[in-house]
Amino acid sequence: MKPASGSPVPLALAGFLALATAMGIGRFALTPILPFMIEGVPLSTADAGFIASANYVGYLIGALGASALPSFGDGRGWFFCGLVLTVLLAAGMGVSGDIAFLAVDRFIAGLASALVLVFSATLIIEPVTRMGRPELVAVQFGGVGFGIMLSAGLVGVLGARQAGWDVMWFLSGALALVAVVLIVFLVPAREKTAPPPAVPSAAANGRHRSALVKLTLAYGLFGFGYIITGTFLTTILRGSSDLRHLEAPVWAMVGFAAAFSLWFWGRVAARIGNSRAFAIACAVEAVAVLLTVVSAAPLAFFVAAVLFGGTFVGITGVGLVEVRRMSRANPARSVGLMTSSFGLGQALGPTVAGIGAEMTGSFALPSLAAVATLIAATLLTFNLPRD
Repeated sequence: MKPASGSPVPLALAGFLALATAMGIGRFALTPILPFMIEGVPLSTADAGFIASANYVGYLIGALGASALPSFGDGRGWFFCGLVLTVLLAAGMGVSGDIAFLAVDRFIAGLASALVLVFSATLIIEPVTRMGRPELVAVQFGGVGFGIMLSAGLVGVLGARQAGWDVMWFLSGALALVAVVLIVFLVPAREKTAPPPAVPSAAANGRHRSALVKLTLAYGLFGFGYIITGTFLTTILRGSSDLRHLEAPVWAMVGFAAAFSLWFWGRVAARIGNSRAFAIACAVEAVAVLLTVVSAAPLAFFVAAVLFGGTFVGITGVGLVEVRRMSRANPARSVGLMTSSFGLGQALGPTVAGIGAEMTGSFALPSLAAVATLIAATLLTFNLPRD
């Protein structure tokens, strides 16, 4: 039975499960499974980076191309298409160890995750906001962290039972399928949505144009910096005989912290401004990445997991809020440029890191490069204008 269309809570829960599926499983399940694939396929770190980058290239193309797709009202067709593809492609990763096959699978999965995220804006975020509950948007983005925790738990249990990487992907697809079935029952019947309120046109002055350029560049640097650790954290742990047993709990801690990231940084932004909150969160994330390089203590990796998980979703959300605020005249164009910058950085990161690790024998140098880009993002955005 469908929920009442007037209630925002089922919609927010549907959004929560959608991002848990498309992002937490569809995108980030690769991270805990990757060490098993490197050993079992086998893959080189360069191959692993290439496969991960294919996913982010797909996301970039999907996010940019989604605006050109006919939405047929609230976009539910594309939204569910993305979810169904996520299920099939997660399970499909277990079919073959061929690098080209895996890269194509991850590329299409990136397109699918973009469809879910983009069309959730009209199907879920806009109605929830229109119903007077904008705070529930943070609940939706908490689904990313929940999905990460689910994938960490699943892979941890299967790894302890000596299951293969292929079984891990098959059951990840099954887990995603359960979530999609629940989403079908949570999303109400199609309704006519009110048109969004008109945004007053206001040409950005030179100061804001400069700020937009800095924020867009910083968003790309953040994309490059976060995704190196986001892709290879469990692989780094696997490289140490003393730490490999922490793969699942550390990655689960990332997911737990990510579930509250946007809620926390949204409140910080309300006090000190979006751009300054963005800058501070990038600095905190730089500390998280640095901890994975300078210490081999288990506590250091758990602290890094909390700091990393507690920032990357918040930075993503706060950055998009800020670019919309700065570009009142043409927010769609500015958001598109931000998405391009982020997507490019995100697509380059795993390949560069994989090649760097292949050349040097560790992820220390790629991780330090990530720290440098996150610090650069901090410096670019700390003193941007607030009005």
